[in-house]
Amino acid sequence: MKITAIIPARSGSKSIKNKNIIKLLGHPLIAYSIAICKISSLVNEIIVSTDSKKIAKIAKKYGADVPFIRPKNISKNNSIDVEFFLHYLNFLKKNNLKKPDIILHLRPTSPLRTLKIFNRGIKYFIKMKSYTSMRSVYKSNITPYKTFELKKNSLTGFFPKFKNEYYNLPRQKFPESYIPNGYIDIVKPSIIKKNKLHGKKILAYKTDIIPDIDTKEDFKHAENEVKKSQYKEIINYLKNTKKI
Repeated sequence: MKITAIIPARSGSKSIKNKNIIKLLGHPLIAYSIAICKISSLVNEIIVSTDSKKIAKIAKKYGADVPFIRPKNISKNNSIDVEFFLHYLNFLKKNNLKKPDIILHLRPTSPLRTLKIFNRGIKYFIKMKSYTSMRSVYKSNITPYKTFELKKNSLTGFFPKFKNEYYNLPRQKFPESYIPNGYIDIVKPSIIKKNKLHGKKILAYKTDIIPDIDTKEDFKHAENEVKKSQYKEIINYLKNTKKI
């Protein structure tokens, strides 16, 4: 089975400038996603999809392949993930290259993964053959059934099919909800070719919450977390790469 990891890293970022290459413990954020793939025996290929030659150079230094520069028209703030996946598959087709059996989707903004949970997620998806994709999630302590949409100063529940002020029921009356956390997502090329990313059967892979870098506060939290012992395998790999 050929397993390819794709790490998307466009150049633009509104919340933190150059977010994908901001230094975390001396190494660019993207290096952490590359590192977990390099130390995993299950990943055959690491592709960074970027519109930036600077990011491409950094990614290659840390051991990833950058066989193309992603077009700017699919690297905007409002671009959707399936676009860069389709671009990658079209690249393979044009160059008569073999498609992977499964693709790992790893966001640079979720840098802190452990090898044990990472590898276990891949094996879990391979075992559960009937699923079209997998998303790592953590249990939410807030149920969407108690949230509201604001329309011209008026609050409206998101689930109009329920009646009698359902949002005032005890939280225990509602089903559990889960939030994607970017630890490891897996997709299949056959689904992407249909212009979809996850398909109808999404496998849930439950993990702990990990830092998702979107604000400066998130980054400070990650700085404290990265020093913990469970991330030593990633740190050891990065130590063997000269800092840039």
